[in-house]
Amino acid sequence: MPAKGYLTQSQKENLQKALSESNNPQLTQKILMLLLMDDGKTYKEITDWLGCSYRSVAYWCVHGDPDNLESLKDGRNQGNYRKATEEYINLLMCLIEKEPSELGYEFGRWTTARLSTYLEEQTGIKLSGEQIRRILNKKKYAYLWAKYSLEDKQNPQNREAFKEKLQGYLEASSIYPDKIQVWFWDESGFSLRVIRRKNWGKKGHPTKVTGKRSRGRVNIMGGLRFHDKKRMCYFIEKGTGESFYEQLKQLNNFLKNECVILGNSESDFPKLGPKILIVLDNASYHKKKTTLAEIEKHLPNIQLYFLPVYSPDFNLVELVWHSAKEYISHRLFKSVDELKHLLERLLNQGELIIQWGRKIKNKGNAAIAN
Repeated sequence: MPAKGYLTQSQKENLQKALSESNNPQLTQKILMLLLMDDGKTYKEITDWLGCSYRSVAYWCVHGDPDNLESLKDGRNQGNYRKATEEYINLLMCLIEKEPSELGYEFGRWTTARLSTYLEEQTGIKLSGEQIRRILNKKKYAYLWAKYSLEDKQNPQNREAFKEKLQGYLEASSIYPDKIQVWFWDESGFSLRVIRRKNWGKKGHPTKVTGKRSRGRVNIMGGLRFHDKKRMCYFIEKGTGESFYEQLKQLNNFLKNECVILGNSESDFPKLGPKILIVLDNASYHKKKTTLAEIEKHLPNIQLYFLPVYSPDFNLVELVWHSAKEYISHRLFKSVDELKHLLERLLNQGELIIQWGRKIKNKGNAAIAN
């Protein structure tokens, strides 16, 4: 170990100048080691003073050359540093916008590991997946859920015509709800099966999750009234023409009672009650001939208005199902009855708060929400 005052005056001045100009905390710490040692401090005292390890102090006080600041750089990791060139980054930006299939790959999405492998083949520069992730983050890219696109299956002309006509119905229902009402109708299923999710735990000691999963499913058919966002949802075994007709009858009876409360008689409902426009998809049992005949004969106020093909974004009740599933996604249910009870409160008793301005996730297009 060098004695106190082992540095020459010029060495000390050079180290002090480098110390004042350094923006590198590692280099600053190593210069201080040499200066403190020259001041007569022991390795132990330097360790306590700088808050670093004894081993680091012992290493750099021996291997650090006060006449060569380059010697204070850690040479034990030389060769591991990899740098992305401008050419590399430009190629990465082009690659991330392409589908892997365009380059002959069978996999469907780029991971950072796959990007690293391809770019190494093209440029000879080998970067880790984590380094590529950092580059993409700086370029404002993030690994997000993709949105399903239905545009290749849709008819733009039919969608535009439907949208224009529907908008007219919605405006009329908002002004004259006693004359016309628009109900968005659909079916959905809610599973009792618990999805395994991430949880907090100490590093190296992951939280244990039981492998036993509850099974069960609750099927719901129902509608959403546009002008006041009233919801009417019914529990069904499964979607059939018969169950569809039965739920429409219940909806018709509910609206008939509303008409009676206003002072009309039940017999006057077909004439004085509102026209009920049901917006729904093209499920086969919605178009069953016997069901359509029963609706026309016994439910004259109800008129079915079918969506264009592959256009769930026009059905506002989709946002109700999405919000309900989002609400229950982290909950555990002991039985189907418990799940039904919660869904009854959420959907029919108004406990579910819905952000009507949101877009429906993975439905191909934005929802009509106002």
